[in-house]
Amino acid sequence: MIYNNRFLSRYKTKVMSNNRIFIERRDDQRDYAIRRPNSERASDVLPTQQEAIDRARQIDPTAIILVERVRHTDIGKPDQWRKP
Repeated sequence: MIYNNRFLSRYKTKVMSNNRIFIERRDDQRDYAIRRPNSERASDVLPTQQEAIDRARQIDPTAIILVERVRHTDIGKPDQWRKP
């Protein structure tokens, strides 16, 4: 089967967009959840942000890990995502 470049670029974009893992603080503000996009449940929940980042790397070493900003800084504010 022959695919044109436009199809392949859309396919790669879709695959790449699913290759993300989010680390976010849970509602009780005590631990961190590891989630995939559009997931209903967390893949894992850990007590510290660093443990959650390390676990996310174990789950999928090739994934893009994005961490929720949980405090105000001079370069950002809460509810934004950053790379660890």
